Formats: sequence, structure tokens, C-alpha cells
Amino acid sequence: MTAALLLVFWGCLLLVAHTYVLFPVLLARLARGRRQNPDVYAAGASDLPAVDILLAAHNEEAVIAEKIRSTFATTYPLDRLRLLVGSDNSSDQTNALLADLAAKHPQLQFEAYGQRTGKPGVIDRLARQAIAPVLVLTDANVFFAPDTLFELVKHFHNPAIGLVGGNILNPDHRAEGISGQEKAYLERENLMKFQEGVVWGAMMGAFGGCFAVRRACYHPAPADFLVDDFYITMAVLRDGYQAINELDAICYEDVSDHLPEEFRRKARISAGNFQNLREFRRLLWPPWRGVAFAWWSHKVLRWCTPQLLLLLLAATVGLVARGAGWFFWLALAGQLGLPLLLLLDAALQRTGRHPRLLRFITHFYSMNAALLLGYWRYLRGVKTTVWQPTQRFQQAK
Repeated sequence: MTAALLLVFWGCLLLVAHTYVLFPVLLARLARGRRQNPDVYAAGASDLPAVDILLAAHNEEAVIAEKIRSTFATTYPLDRLRLLVGSDNSSDQTNALLADLAAKHPQLQFEAYGQRTGKPGVIDRLARQAIAPVLVLTDANVFFAPDTLFELVKHFHNPAIGLVGGNILNPDHRAEGISGQEKAYLERENLMKFQEGVVWGAMMGAFGGCFAVRRACYHPAPADFLVDDFYITMAVLRDGYQAINELDAICYEDVSDHLPEEFRRKARISAGNFQNLREFRRLLWPPWRGVAFAWWSHKVLRWCTPQLLLLLLAATVGLVARGAGWFFWLALAGQLGLPLLLLLDAALQRTGRHPRLLRFITHFYSMNAALLLGYWRYLRGVKTTVWQPTQRFQQAK
């Protein structure tokens, strides 16, 4: 029994350390000195492909005008752009704003749907209208830089490239919330996805706020799937195309500052993650292949971290009960003590103090709790893909 508990203890500890520490270090080493795809369109090339931009919107009156402005304030030829917007039963001023904007921008085509279907359903309807060889999927609160579209599309000169992710930056954060921690997490994810593309041509999931996909290898997510961006990325890899991240395709997103809002969003994403794990499970074998190794290391083990932490705690308690030694007493104290720091962080927050380290601990445990809740919802069965926009800085102002 003691040997089994030791195996569980060290196995769980190693797997968590691998996904959060060892894999990022190994990935950075493998990517060092390697170049991104060099086979690209030149700036201003006469043969740049046409692009259809797909946007699902629901109650986005606070950001939709700025989104349209940033889309058309681009260096990409406007005669090769079309923006298709589907308003998913918006009940605010989104539809009225879009109607006014469509009158000013002939490249904007807008439809209002009278019944909620959720983002995957809206994107699927828009994709059926698309005729351009390149699709760009984006969110209403993600704003483009002038050269974002070119930096995304230039890679499709290489016929091996199926999908290109954008580099979403989060320029603002506030000490009193979790936006600083979320910003740091997203910056790390952007870099890791870039490195995965450089090493294996296998970025593990584009950020849904901004990515481009070759229409010939675009597969819409099933209607009951919650996370369409990951589905689309993995379908590209399953077809044998490469998925990469372009750090020069810069766009800007305001991150959530409210822990309950981010918890709700991540729990929803977690349920969708396990839908995708079931769908693309065959890509996990053999585990030494680039796609499989990246998926195991970057995503699957991270999604399973809550279960691994619970197993680690149970094994530690069992070892302590069997007198396994001071090291396991120390490990148990750490596993019980760190979550208690969430209470300390909450108490200090009420007094106006916001220690950065404590807020990172709060962010880590809260997001893993959201992962666990999402897994439970997945096991019970996904009931709907309808979503509410996450409250972010624009809505909070």
C-alpha cells in the first residue's frame, strides 16, 4: 500500500510540474534559434487573397463601433475584405449600431437573428456565406492594429499552413482585481503557442478572439460544442495542415477584472475542453509525436490538474497516516496551507491591499476549481451553447 501511495504521490507531482514548469522550459529550449514560416506573401503583393471576417455578437453595444472602426482601419486592401456579422438576438443597441455602420462601410454585411443559437451556431451560419479562401474569426471586444490582417494572412502563401493565430495583448490591468494575473497568463500562453508552431507546426488552440483559417480546411464545430476555436484548430491539425501563431499579428483585448466573471467563463471553457478531448483523442497517440506531445503537455495535463491535485492530497494523507516521514508532513502542510492563503488575500483585499503573489495563488486555485466544475458539467452533459459576454473593462466603465 505504501509503495502504491508513493507512486501516486510522485506521479501526480511530476505530471503537474511537467505541464506548468518542465514543458515550458523544454519548449523554449527547442524553439531557440528556429524561425517562423518564411514562405509568406510580401507586403503590398498584388496576389493577396480575399478575406471574409466572421463575427458573432450578442449585446455588444459598448464595443461594436470600435470593433468595426479597427477592422477597416487596416493596411490590407479593402477591396479584398468583407466583414460578416451575425447578431445573436441582441437586445441592446447592437443591431441599430450595426445598421448605421453598414451604411458607412460597404464591406460590412450584417444579419440579426431572432433566436439565440450560441457563438458556434452563428459562426457556422456566417461561414456558409463565406466565399473567400481565407476566413478570419474574431470577437467584438478584440481590436485590430492596422497590419493585423496582413500579418495573419501572409502565411497562407505556404500551402502547408492551415491556421494562423493572432497575438492578443491585454494593455490594461488593475491591482484590485485579477486582470494582472490573467494578463500574465495570456502572455505566457501566446509565447508557448508561438513556440509550438515554430517547433512542430502545432499550436495548441488559437485564441478565439482573433485567428485566420484556410477555408479549404475549415471545419465548423458541432452545434453542441462550447469551444469552437480549439475544435477548429485541432481539425486543421487532424487534416495534416500546420497551425502557427504570429506574434506580429497584434490585437488588443480588455481582460476580465472580476473573479466571478472569469470563473464563470473558465468553467464553461473547461466543459468544452473535455468535449474536444473526446473528439480528438486519437491525436494523443503515439505520445512522442509533436502534436500529441504538445497536446498532452500543454493542455490535457493542465485540464486534469485539479484531479491530480486531489489525488496528490489523498496520497499525502495516506503516507502521513502510515508514518512515511517528515517530508510528507511538510508536503501536507503546504497542500493545506496554500489554499488558505485565498482567505488571507480576500481579507487584505477588503482593506485595500493587493499583494501580487497572493493574487496569483488566488488565481491559480480559483481557475483550477473552475476546471473541476467544468469537468463535472461535461460529465452531466452540455445543455446549451448560449453565452453571455464576459464583463470586461469597457462594460465596467
